[in-house]
Amino acid sequence: MQLYRAHVLVCAGTGCTSSNSLKIMDEMEALLASNGLESEVKIVKTGCFGLCAEGPIVVVYPEGAMYTRVEVSDAKEIVEEHLLKGRIVKRLLAGEKESEDISKSLEGVDFFNRQMRIALRNCGRINPEDINEYIAFDGYKALEKVLTEMTPEAVIDTMKKSGLRGRGGGGFPTGMKWDFAAKQTAEQKYVCCNADEGDPGAFMDRSVLEGDPHSVIEAMSIAGFAIGATQGYIYVRAEYPIAVKRLQMAIDQAVEYGILGDNVLGTGHKFNLEIRLGAGAFVCGEETALMTSIEGHRGEPRPRPPFPAVKGLWGKPTILNNVETYANVPVIILKGADWFSGIGTEKSKGTKVFALGGKINNTGLVEVPMGTTLREVVYDIGGGIPKGKKFKAAQTGGPSGGCIPTEHLDTPIDYDSLIALGSMMGSGGLIVMDEDNCMVDIAKFFLEFTVDESCGKCPPCRIGTKRMLEILERITEGKGEAGDIEKLELLAKNIKASALCGLGQTAPNPILSTLKYFRDEYEAHVFDKKCPAGVCKSMMKYTVEASKCKSCGICAKVCPMSCIKGEKKVPYVIDNTKCAKCGVCMEKCPFKAISKG
Repeated sequence: MQLYRAHVLVCAGTGCTSSNSLKIMDEMEALLASNGLESEVKIVKTGCFGLCAEGPIVVVYPEGAMYTRVEVSDAKEIVEEHLLKGRIVKRLLAGEKESEDISKSLEGVDFFNRQMRIALRNCGRINPEDINEYIAFDGYKALEKVLTEMTPEAVIDTMKKSGLRGRGGGGFPTGMKWDFAAKQTAEQKYVCCNADEGDPGAFMDRSVLEGDPHSVIEAMSIAGFAIGATQGYIYVRAEYPIAVKRLQMAIDQAVEYGILGDNVLGTGHKFNLEIRLGAGAFVCGEETALMTSIEGHRGEPRPRPPFPAVKGLWGKPTILNNVETYANVPVIILKGADWFSGIGTEKSKGTKVFALGGKINNTGLVEVPMGTTLREVVYDIGGGIPKGKKFKAAQTGGPSGGCIPTEHLDTPIDYDSLIALGSMMGSGGLIVMDEDNCMVDIAKFFLEFTVDESCGKCPPCRIGTKRMLEILERITEGKGEAGDIEKLELLAKNIKASALCGLGQTAPNPILSTLKYFRDEYEAHVFDKKCPAGVCKSMMKYTVEASKCKSCGICAKVCPMSCIKGEKKVPYVIDNTKCAKCGVCMEKCPFKAISKG
């Protein structure tokens, strides 16, 4: 085995790859060779580290120096200064650039030291394309333990005691779901993985598949043993090419090593695994629609009951969990149910991964114990709002979730607390909004998505969401009427009560939550014909404040519509009947004399 004095880990997740991280790797390998260091330093391709806002990321061990926003041109300095001469390149360090204590650069970054990584434990730590690296970090030990020391009943009992609940949105107890399927009598059973991840802004499952695909394979094989299934399917969207590629590589390696197949690890356990590509339909995140799609049909939900654990894929007992849920399973088996249940809250055990985005400084992936407050995630880990803006709301659960306002910043993040606020955990998207966001426009954005993605099978979702969207469009165009707000509420409640599947039933949540916490903004749109945030263009007006205007004429020069007029020593005036609402005048005015409202 080749021993190296240093390892250089380079993020090769989707985000960093799009910013030339693979070119950085190639450049570093060429420079190592030209400096005679190729036998001393190893370049390791990894998955996402999580701090996407600072990518591409390069971490050098044994120092643990974390370099951020690395460019191809920086490779030369890192190789020649750090790897050849032992001098840390401080200008590229994460966190405090001038700190003398660089030996713990990675651990010293607030973004990481406030997290607890279980599902993300190997992301950014191992090469996801090498099964040996996964094995070196206790990979497949849980499967070996299950097959040689445990019974299916003991596995299910462990999952029940752990308190693990589904991380895909519904939050159903994982052990209970497995138990239902195990008790069914059938010649064939199936284990499925939902890697479709259709929520806008969500990329948790993608990052696990890109950075640690073997953890999902191991967990699905364990699930197969527990319920008596010999075949598994991973349903992943085709828009995730890196995840699909690495997942297929991992499956092929597992087959080669005897970890998948007809005689797993020589124990007689049979489990095979295949990938099924989805076309990006949001509705296929719903379990019965996903299974219908795997069967080769149009992805539409089925009435329940019967539930998939009784009659699922091809009418056989089937369990379905998402990527993050499975990623927890091997660790629970190895460390025990008591260890896992000791993390989190009474009814929400373990950790949760969030894709943190929107108006936040540290966009990326975070994993925190259940019960962590929204304030801690936004400010302590997320680094707060850019430009010192005020926090306004956070949308959790994507199109199926709701908006949590400032007064609930200290709410612990768990299943029950979020539902009580009119939101939900969902798969883990967390979009932060600041004072410049219009909450009516936000509700319209999510509803537009739902209308586009509705499968059309049931009238409440197909027709009801469309009618709600039409009302919201009128309101944001300044054409709202008295009674529109009440119509929205009535439609929303009826759709929640009558839609066929969970996605249709939760589609009204963004409207109901914004009406609950930001009703004044709706009323301003309808009755005052104003958008308080100045977002809705149909109601927006740009005005020159006479007291601030210096009559320099810059605004008139940059206006593409030539709708700003004025003279020397006379304040300029904007003709809003011709204004395109582009905002260029406001942006270019050196005296901040132009406002919108």
